[in-house]
Amino acid sequence: MILNCIIIDDEPIARKLLQEYIEETDFLALAGTAENPLKATGLINNLDVDLVFLDINMPKMNGLQFLRSAVNMPMVIITTAYGQYALDGFEMAVVDYLVKPFSLERFLKASRKALELKTLKLKQNTPAKPEPGYFYVKCDGKIERVVYDELLYVEAMANYVTLYTLNKKLVVYLTIKGIQEKLPEDLFLQVHKSYIVNMNRINSIEGNMLNVGTMRISIGQSFYDQVMNSILKGKLFKR
Repeated sequence: MILNCIIIDDEPIARKLLQEYIEETDFLALAGTAENPLKATGLINNLDVDLVFLDINMPKMNGLQFLRSAVNMPMVIITTAYGQYALDGFEMAVVDYLVKPFSLERFLKASRKALELKTLKLKQNTPAKPEPGYFYVKCDGKIERVVYDELLYVEAMANYVTLYTLNKKLVVYLTIKGIQEKLPEDLFLQVHKSYIVNMNRINSIEGNMLNVGTMRISIGQSFYDQVMNSILKGKLFKR
């Protein structure tokens, strides 16, 4: 991923150093430079800018005033000779605050923070690929499809597990740990060293017993607190 960035600084030497640092950083690309925030507004509005390296002490409008007045501002790393404005900068959610003179190492550390934030934002905005509502297992020389919602519970038997569905029973060469890792954790819950149940198929709870379909399944002593919390959390109505 490449971050397109601009430099806003009234000092030519500072702009030149930042440009050199950007050229040394493989995930940064310089889109433009400006001597003050007023000249930078057009760059931000017309270019696809991800990151701004912003000085504070500039004529006409300083960096903090620019931040307060800006709308839909890209990520910002402040670059300034004045350390006393750090708190103000972080209150406006800047990525980092670099006090001049700063090293390439410190510059890279700040830039990587911006890259991580951009990556995280993209992941959050990318819709998750929907999981299929079924899976396949090998059983008696055939490949059987099992619909998650129709799977009532799983029972372990040594190196095998038995899958009990609404209309069939499948004996599969898998361990209970192996199948648990494949089942959606928001739907299936291990309640005993030998049992995993579909929480949507639990009809009632009597003491340490779960009624799942026509089967009564014991909750293991070491599983009890976690099981009850997972099943009842936010779902138990009481006076």
